[in-house]
Amino acid sequence: MTEFDIMERINELEREIALLPPGSVSAKKVKGKEYFYHRITQNKKRTETYVDFDHVEELRSQIEKRKELEEELKKLKKLVPASERVKKEKDMHPFSTYVRIGSQLKSWATPVKKYKRRECYSTLHDFVFGVQQDKVFILYGLRRTGKTTLIRQAILDMTPEQLNAAAFIQIKTRDTLSEINADLKYLEKQGYKYVFIDEVTLMEDFIEGAALFSDIYASSGMKIVLSGTDSLGFIFTEYEQLYDRCILLHTTIIPYREFETILGIEGIDEYIRYGGTMSMGGVNYNEKSSFATNKSAGEYIDSAIARNIQHSLKYYQEGGHFRHLYELYEKGELTSAINRVVEDINHRFTKEVLTKTFASNDLAISARNLLHDRSEPIDITQNIDEDTVTELVRTMLDILNKEEQTVEVDDTHAYQIKEYLTLLDLIMEVDLFHLPDVNTHEKITVISQPGLRYAQADALVSSLLLDEKFNALSVVQRNRILERILSEIKGRMMEDIVLLETKLANPKKQVFQLQFAVGEFDMVIYDPATLTCEIYEIKHSKEVVANQYRHLINAEKCAETEHRFGRITGRYVIYRGEPVESDGVQYLNVEQYLKSLA
Repeated sequence: MTEFDIMERINELEREIALLPPGSVSAKKVKGKEYFYHRITQNKKRTETYVDFDHVEELRSQIEKRKELEEELKKLKKLVPASERVKKEKDMHPFSTYVRIGSQLKSWATPVKKYKRRECYSTLHDFVFGVQQDKVFILYGLRRTGKTTLIRQAILDMTPEQLNAAAFIQIKTRDTLSEINADLKYLEKQGYKYVFIDEVTLMEDFIEGAALFSDIYASSGMKIVLSGTDSLGFIFTEYEQLYDRCILLHTTIIPYREFETILGIEGIDEYIRYGGTMSMGGVNYNEKSSFATNKSAGEYIDSAIARNIQHSLKYYQEGGHFRHLYELYEKGELTSAINRVVEDINHRFTKEVLTKTFASNDLAISARNLLHDRSEPIDITQNIDEDTVTELVRTMLDILNKEEQTVEVDDTHAYQIKEYLTLLDLIMEVDLFHLPDVNTHEKITVISQPGLRYAQADALVSSLLLDEKFNALSVVQRNRILERILSEIKGRMMEDIVLLETKLANPKKQVFQLQFAVGEFDMVIYDPATLTCEIYEIKHSKEVVANQYRHLINAEKCAETEHRFGRITGRYVIYRGEPVESDGVQYLNVEQYLKSLA
């Protein structure tokens, strides 16, 4: 393990530890009845807070997890060379927080020297090296979407003079605005002009006191870049303390073209499997690495998304913005609700999706398609124990059935969860119109991180492999069924990806799905300026088959579409094969199409 790897893990552990409760759980008996308390000792002062019996085991588990991580952190810190420890202590002597300056800062940034740069880097570069704007720059997004790498790249672009005037501050959960203010005063006095502050939202008083950075330091000539994973904290700050005094750059959405260009991983199937983070091999969702063992999709949702929401809401207006979600947060059921949204293949964010007794849509749809397979139909339901498989999937995805939920999830809960997931850029909506009933208008909710979605689908496959009846089939039959299931999943995910990226690339046009009484267009791009539209089918296939585009050349469907959305200027099938033409329909390669979007 290199020194850089050690420091990376140390930083990661410090962030994880900051989100877990310290202290211990104590028990007291009063008149024969046992009561539990969360005991914390800080600054030689001990406090005890009553803990409901239903939450005791969860709290104990979190405290134990914190102790394990603290032990790992302690061991890793011992691996840092003595000379580096002495140098670090010397460099940090005047500071209350963890600050990197000078040669230490350069060494910290150097490992990303050969990394390719995200498209959004130019925005950060222009702020750091452009004219003074009296604003702070906010760099935020979910974990592993390149925030720290962007900062390192900016540091590497500095001249020696600029580097000598730059500092990087790593915030820990016990740091306060008062402490960072003292450090900034020192840095300002010493002539520092560029200050990067990472994980700033870990400070409990950040949201309420963030104006410090713009009103005091940015206004006096400092270039301040704030970064962190608690996106909601920054959004709340933008609306209040930093209103009109900040520039925001969100890193969560990573389109296919960036995935291929920066990571060098080609192919839509690879993007479906790993897309969503800037880490090679999708270690956050479904792979193992030296630092990411057992990092399941459910754990990622918990640590990167659910805790993001909970942490920001906890410290915004002293928890007053939880609104109706406080019940779910208090009972430990918010993660389950978020998981259900991510898994639901129909993307219908409604009360039914959150509360219905779990049944895997992936399994049901794949079973139906296998039964109707023209070459060799097979009834998968006769070869698996559906109840057992469903229960295994439900357990793997940490999804609570309705009867297990202690909080009744209503439409208000559903709406507010959707609101926060949208603010995190985890989900986006695409319109679904109907013809001839033009008054019917629905929304399709698309998940912006495909690797996260695929990891949950992989849980379904894993559960099938554990089923005794399924294992009684021959290896050929098992492989055929599993490949068909994953193909169905990838097909629907590819459709979502094309819709999302096309919408983002065409802000002045309408991008939507169009359903008829029978059949649909997978995508329509309508230009209200020219009163024209293009119609698309999206297929996870490499073959050209006339049946694929039958709706695109259907005279009645096309006439209804033109009446509503203007003249059709193009008919297309987006698929995985090479570009060709068939019956006036253009076949487009999906990778080439996605890379052409800007």
